Amino acid sequence: MSELHDLYQEILLDHYKRPRNFGPLLGADGDAEGHNPLCGDRVHVHVKLDGDRLGEVRFEGSGCAISTASASMMTEAVRGQTKAEVEARFARFRTLVTGEGAALPPEAVDELGEMAALAGVRAFPMRVKCATLAWHTLRAALDSPGAVVSTES
Repeated sequence: MSELHDLYQEILLDHYKRPRNFGPLLGADGDAEGHNPLCGDRVHVHVKLDGDRLGEVRFEGSGCAISTASASMMTEAVRGQTKAEVEARFARFRTLVTGEGAALPPEAVDELGEMAALAGVRAFPMRVKCATLAWHTLRAALDSPGAVVSTES
């Protein structure tokens, strides 16, 4: 189990130090701001649609390692997906990090890919907000462009 823990740490640190899809997105179809006042995390998510699918997703902002790594992994995981697929993936991810609801079957965890590295935050309830901030902000960018979301509202 220590090897798995070490691998997860490496994945998180890599995404934190070298976030994927970081920066503005010219010609975005939607965007939203997210803020976690308890931790100080701030994220701005931009989306560009390709029909009913996410053609491109980028983020900007600053935050803790968990918040930044989660946003980076999220942008990679949702590209090319429909809104319904994004919602389903977020539901699985939320179950993984909160431990609420029925346990995810191994194939659902495998489907989350690198995001499974964030499973350990469920032991730290305050950190769950760090891990899910980008996801809530993505939902707002898709459903209510220009919205501002907070982990405390």
